[in-house]
Amino acid sequence: MEDQLTPRQTRFWSGAYFVIIIALVGGFILATSQITYNWRWSVVPSYFLIHETVEIRAEIDGDVTSIKQTDQQTTIALTAADGSSESYVVPKGDILVSEMDMIFSGDALGSYKEWQAGLLLLGMITTVKVSIYAIVIGILLGIWGGVARISANPASRWLAYTYVELIRGTPLLVQIFIWYYIGSTLMNQLLAQSIGFEIPALWYGVIALATFTGAYVTEIVRSGIQSINLGQTEAARSLGMSHFQSLRYIIMPQAMRRILPPLAGQFISLIKDSSLLGIIAVRELTKATREAVTTSFASFELFFTCAALYLVITFTLSLFVQYLEKRMGTT
Repeated sequence: MEDQLTPRQTRFWSGAYFVIIIALVGGFILATSQITYNWRWSVVPSYFLIHETVEIRAEIDGDVTSIKQTDQQTTIALTAADGSSESYVVPKGDILVSEMDMIFSGDALGSYKEWQAGLLLLGMITTVKVSIYAIVIGILLGIWGGVARISANPASRWLAYTYVELIRGTPLLVQIFIWYYIGSTLMNQLLAQSIGFEIPALWYGVIALATFTGAYVTEIVRSGIQSINLGQTEAARSLGMSHFQSLRYIIMPQAMRRILPPLAGQFISLIKDSSLLGIIAVRELTKATREAVTTSFASFELFFTCAALYLVITFTLSLFVQYLEKRMGTT
């Protein structure tokens, strides 16, 4: 155990930390001030929330027979030449037609303002959603693989070993291509022919991330189980517990305390690896940032924002794992 610092030493090194951080930030600001670039941070908020105009358009040809207004909305009734009629509700906003006007299909009847999620916010939501799905599936795969790796059944043990070595020995980018261009082609053709349904690209990305993460979680779980003293298993079996019961009630609760930190690191890597899904047209955070850059040309501002958003997600996960560690008595 390291010697405890004196209060004076603690203050000194705390001050040294802040001096280093200030020097790094100052150096960065100085470096950016030396380049010729027009910084436009004002465009960034528009990629989180947009106050967009939504138009209500007619779906039939006809005449405006009535316009009824209330405090909250306006109802516009159209009557076609064949006597059929349709009503359109326009929330509080602008009405673009009058009674007895002749309307054609596609004409705007009214418009209103509505707050909508911007490109970066939608990309961040997709990244979080994909990561959660992949983490859950990866945990299930990892628990199965970890238990199978130490199983007495040679089929389970060899199958888990093959899975781990195959996945860990190939790049994630290649696996994503295989799942999307080969797996999705075969699967979607079968599904389209049988039930007329196709799985979206996002789910093939989730499967690729989950299987990749599951291989690493398998080894983490295996090492965690094997780190528990063999006497624990023997004691559980002597009390009449089955192998499954001893694993569930005795071994795994103790192993979980030891594997939480490496699991957190693996899941943080998964969140960052989700940026590769942009190559299969999944609009996650990185792809959304690239699209925003092409329309705004504010490349520095948006990519810095993108990095900050990833940091928010991963830091939140890190804090959650630290909370679990404290609850489980690992710290």
